[in-house]
Amino acid sequence: MPKHSQHRRRGKYALDADDIAWLESTSSSISPGTSSEPGDGPPEGDRWSTWDQSTPTEKGPRPYPDWLVTELAAVDTEHGVLKTGKEADVHLISRGVPGTDRECLLAAKRYRSADHRLFHRDAGYLEGRSTRESRMNRAMANRTAFGKQVIAAQWAVAEFAALCRLWQLGVPVPYPVQIVGTEILEEFVGTRDGFAAPRLAQVSDDLDDLWEQLVTAMVTLAREGLAHGDLSPYNLLVHEGRLVIIDLPQIVDVIAHPAGPSFLDRDARNVATWFAAKGVAAADPDTLAALLREEARM
Repeated sequence: MPKHSQHRRRGKYALDADDIAWLESTSSSISPGTSSEPGDGPPEGDRWSTWDQSTPTEKGPRPYPDWLVTELAAVDTEHGVLKTGKEADVHLISRGVPGTDRECLLAAKRYRSADHRLFHRDAGYLEGRSTRESRMNRAMANRTAFGKQVIAAQWAVAEFAALCRLWQLGVPVPYPVQIVGTEILEEFVGTRDGFAAPRLAQVSDDLDDLWEQLVTAMVTLAREGLAHGDLSPYNLLVHEGRLVIIDLPQIVDVIAHPAGPSFLDRDARNVATWFAAKGVAAADPDTLAALLREEARM
């Protein structure tokens, strides 16, 4: 199985033809209710664990967390949709070893098929990305069926790579477990009985502390030459007093992207305006934008 190409120049990711072929060939193996071996389903649950379908470079950073179930005898069980979106849906699954107490909850982000995918907002983000083959670049630009498949692959690979990198930098993101095709498995942020953590937009307590946490995270991103690209109170979770950043497929390399500074400014404006409206005195869009530009050396 070919490895995903993750060619970086300060946040720039690319795919080659082998990556796309592999993604297309494995897309059926990640569907809910299917096992990795046809006719050889698990004794319980919906599919065998897909852990062994990912190469080392398609798994999260080591050391793997103690809570993560990596046994090959594990099975995955579907528990419904956590969130629906235009580009992908997020499902709750449990991964456990039958007959034992080894179990963990995971969020499975599954990008839509080319026939259903919209990606209506992708043009501005994809301007800073490219592949090594002109055929794929043309297909992406023309939004052909093949081009949409390339776009989906880029979003999935970019998000997984971003999660891995930000986790290692100490940015508060869910732990990235693995990527298989266009499915990303990551840490479920919520309670042990499957209730997802609330979005920041639903929270009204400890906002001064949450603001400080957010500024620290955004500064770390800016120092790496990165911006979330679509940051808002709706893709920030609050779990046990800790802010967690989610939804990172559109992460922007503010150095390589021609509109990089505007993405920094927009992220700053979106979150600072919300905090200011909630009474956080330190929240000011212009001040935060200036700080991020300075940290990004722009």
